[in-house]
Amino acid sequence: MPSEVTATAPAAPQQRDDIPGWFFGLDRAAFAHLLSAQTAAGVTGDVLELGSYLGRSAVLLGDHLRPGERLTVCDLFDSEAGDADNAAEMAMSYRKTLTRSAFESNYLAFHDELPEIVQAPTSVLADGRIPAGSCRFVHVDASHLYEHVSGDILVARAALGENGLVSLDDYRSEHTPGVSAAVWEAVFTGGLRPVLLTPMKFYGTWGDAEAARQVLLERDWRADGYTVDEDTIAGRRVLRLNYQVKTPAQLQRSTPRRLALDLLPPVATRATRRVLRTLRERRAVRPTPSA
Repeated sequence: MPSEVTATAPAAPQQRDDIPGWFFGLDRAAFAHLLSAQTAAGVTGDVLELGSYLGRSAVLLGDHLRPGERLTVCDLFDSEAGDADNAAEMAMSYRKTLTRSAFESNYLAFHDELPEIVQAPTSVLADGRIPAGSCRFVHVDASHLYEHVSGDILVARAALGENGLVSLDDYRSEHTPGVSAAVWEAVFTGGLRPVLLTPMKFYGTWGDAEAARQVLLERDWRADGYTVDEDTIAGRRVLRLNYQVKTPAQLQRSTPRRLALDLLPPVATRATRRVLRTLRERRAVRPTPSA
């Protein structure tokens, strides 16, 4: 008889970039700066994440918790969706990889304790289990369906304190028009004030948007490899952050390094690229020197 094969769990991540997901360097830098600035200003409050996937963003949010603060994450994980449209969305994008055990393993690789986990549709949070005004930061990255995102935005508004911040993912992607509709509806009819736009996320507040923009401008983003621009939406100022585009000279200087990587064995190439990426990300999220 063939020997019995015992299934093994995936190896715990060694670094944050080992966690699968779409939480990229620019938004990691924005999250870290905004959360650190809140702490430096004495702003306290819980943190809420609607849609966590495998924990890449939750791990960073956990990094910034202060004593007495709580991180709550809400995700279906491997539960069944509550409606046919949501089930179809999950089957298309997440069902094969998204499990609660994988999330917990990834989170515990970097933190001693798990956050409070609500394994359910994010709509359950509309029941008031998150105390009104208790949060300083909410990250919304769950369903892409208009009806669900609209509800998540209402949950975020109720949960946030006076000048709390919300980050809304996929507000401009061509495959997520429902998110775009819900976000801009909240801006034009729901009092949400834009603060910052990145290629992936919209940042806003129902409080003092100008103060939040000034906090962002305290950092020299250009020195860290980003572009900073200002725009207006219906008379309201908003910042835009993006990655700097390399000049032809910069691209030419990087050619020898690319050739060297191409000549390495595949395993060594992946390891080297991972180290280089980590160094770039660490430079991008280094703390702003105090005045």
